[in-house]
Amino acid sequence: MRWRIVFMGTPAFACPSLERLLSGPDAVVALVCQPDRRRGRGLALLAPETKRLALARGIPVLQPERLRDAAFQAQLRELSPDLIVVAAYGKILPRSVLDIPPHGAINVHASLLPRHRGAAPIQWAILAGDPVTGVTIMVMNEEMDAGDVLLERSTPIADDDTAGTLGDRLADLGAAALAEALAGLEQGTLLPRPQPTEGITFAPRIERDQGRLEWGRPAEELARVVRAFAPAPSGFTTLGGQGLKVHRAVAEPGARGGSPPGSVLDAGPGGILVTTGAGRLLLLEVQLEGRRRLSAADFLAGRRVPAGTCLGG
Repeated sequence: MRWRIVFMGTPAFACPSLERLLSGPDAVVALVCQPDRRRGRGLALLAPETKRLALARGIPVLQPERLRDAAFQAQLRELSPDLIVVAAYGKILPRSVLDIPPHGAINVHASLLPRHRGAAPIQWAILAGDPVTGVTIMVMNEEMDAGDVLLERSTPIADDDTAGTLGDRLADLGAAALAEALAGLEQGTLLPRPQPTEGITFAPRIERDQGRLEWGRPAEELARVVRAFAPAPSGFTTLGGQGLKVHRAVAEPGARGGSPPGSVLDAGPGGILVTTGAGRLLLLEVQLEGRRRLSAADFLAGRRVPAGTCLGG
């Protein structure tokens, strides 16, 4: 007997999991996602990526402001789901929702739990310098990412991985793991196990100001900030009082001599070399406030940045 599934997910990360379910034998009876939000420069009202996918496939879409809303929960009960599947929905499910399907709810989480519980596990794995991360399919409870583990799959974090590239890979890995876990649950061959009580870390939502490049920090850490905030909202500093986004950078060994952190040591076709608290950061792609993204070479073709220029004030 195949199950009726309600899928709950909002951003692009959730789309491969939804696609996998839609191509499988079970019935996806509805999508639940966050309401449309105003985004971008023009603050246009934009639908979540999952909503666009669901509507294209003829799947009903629910967008409650509050999961505790009685009318929404009545709609959910009318759908008679056997299972709720969650991937980056954006809110913790209350017990009144978790109790609706007879098989509860499972979640596709982008880390190897219990490490990096929370809203931004991909970014925090890069910021922490983790060599490996992965996805966990877990049973949901009322605590944040604390439920029993059903299945895990890992992937190395490459030196040039950004939140964007790693997120895409984890989204695909999560979709495959979800299909495997769902088959095991339906066949009764997959049993949950408690998460370890040691090694718990948290990955709270990323705020834009955390992408500020504090030049007194080591170059390795700053390079991870750039990667963790790419492609958006991006690492940033200032140049001549204007905002300067840093889209790509690599750490290099070397002493800064007598130059204070944030000083430009050299600017040429190879990039903009900046002193840090330990080592040097080579800026490879930048974007001045109000301008387009450019390689460092193209940026320098239109703007001179002499040695001794101080970034970040």
